[in-house]
Amino acid sequence: MDATSHRFRDNARHALANGRLKESLASFTKTFPEKRQKVIDRLPEFDALRDEGVRIKNHVLANLDFYLERFEAKATAAGAQIHWCRDAAEARETVLSICRAAGARTVTKSKSMIGEEIAINEFLESNGVRPVETDLGEYIIQVRGESPSHILVPAIHLKGPDIAQTFREKHTALPPGRALDEPEAILREARTVLRGEFLAADVGLTGANMLVAETGSIVVVTNEGNADLVMSLPKVHVAVASLEKVVPTLEDAATILRLLARSATGQDITAYTTFATGPKRPGDPDGPDEFHIVLLDNGRTAMLGGEFRDMLRCIRCGACLNHCPVYAGIGGHAYGWVYSGPMGSVLTPSLLGAHQADDLPNASTFCGKCEQVCPMRIPLPTMMRHLRERQFTTGGPAAKGRGALKVWAFFARRPALYRRATALAIGALAFLGGGRGRFRRLPLTSAWTGPRDLPAPQGRTFQALWAERRRRKP
Repeated sequence: MDATSHRFRDNARHALANGRLKESLASFTKTFPEKRQKVIDRLPEFDALRDEGVRIKNHVLANLDFYLERFEAKATAAGAQIHWCRDAAEARETVLSICRAAGARTVTKSKSMIGEEIAINEFLESNGVRPVETDLGEYIIQVRGESPSHILVPAIHLKGPDIAQTFREKHTALPPGRALDEPEAILREARTVLRGEFLAADVGLTGANMLVAETGSIVVVTNEGNADLVMSLPKVHVAVASLEKVVPTLEDAATILRLLARSATGQDITAYTTFATGPKRPGDPDGPDEFHIVLLDNGRTAMLGGEFRDMLRCIRCGACLNHCPVYAGIGGHAYGWVYSGPMGSVLTPSLLGAHQADDLPNASTFCGKCEQVCPMRIPLPTMMRHLRERQFTTGGPAAKGRGALKVWAFFARRPALYRRATALAIGALAFLGGGRGRFRRLPLTSAWTGPRDLPAPQGRTFQALWAERRRRKP
């Protein structure tokens, strides 16, 4: 996927004008937070689990080299082959070389954000290997030639009729008059098409939600069971994971699993939680003959020593996206790369460089909801402030507000003038917008009033109320 996050403003403007996208996001951003809250209310120790999850992740980040080396030793002892990769290009070449050694023509894949990060699908296709996404949402967007719009629900921007039309266009071997007006029919058709792909694949490619140093196992969670088929049916299984996914023990993995599904989809646990350790052993009924684990840095170690280290605690639950008012208005494609929402506003500049994503840290209301719901208590607003501060000193988008700040500072240094000017401006706005109570259009505020109305001021200013309160004190 090409990184287009530097075009965020244009992307966001187009997204705000998309009425169908608004409808899809309105339902999604209401349902998932409600489900999350209900399942958390049933678990009184949820906050204690969050504290324990933070402790586990911080301990790992402080001792990352030790746990990665331990994981490598245990995984190798179990028969896995470990490949260390510095960047996306090296990871792509490693995966391709494994596919070529296996004589692979088809690769089945389960949903993996790290796969999107390294753009493995496009690379394999350009080298004569056909990748097939097997997660329903990922399969839909693959046949449409699109990218995921959410890290959990990649096709959330689409509605049933969109998917039905796509299937009719792409699945030309099926009867043209078939009914596709119900979700069950769409699911059955995808299952029918994918069944043959599962059986024909030479290599299976997955990500990993966690790497367990104690046993050399990878942990993969899904709600469709497709990852289990991707891992067990082909003769070769390749798992690509970034370095920070390692955890010390199985008990630590269980703790994080209790946080993951509740924060992500509002479930007690995902429908399929699979621990895979090494290739097939003598007597095993299924499993791969070869098991390869690609461990990818791609900018992670550079984050370890800086102010964005806490971002490496992220478990990709998507809770910050589900609760973000900015994401709810524009969806994931506007962010232009793999990671969207608040976590993308920090992770994308950290991995690609601020020049590729300079607008993303400014795509926040700073309401703090993302930090409030994050199971790993990642201080996302604080990190976005750090990025804004860097922009201000280096001349990025944040620096463009210097003129306005100078005007504000002129008045702020003169309190009496500030109060009079504020009262005059508020009074004028209240008078002009008093009839409707809002402004649909207002000079110099088109970025705000384009997608939403601006409420007209009501009542007196805070300073006026404060002054009156002080006068009333005995």
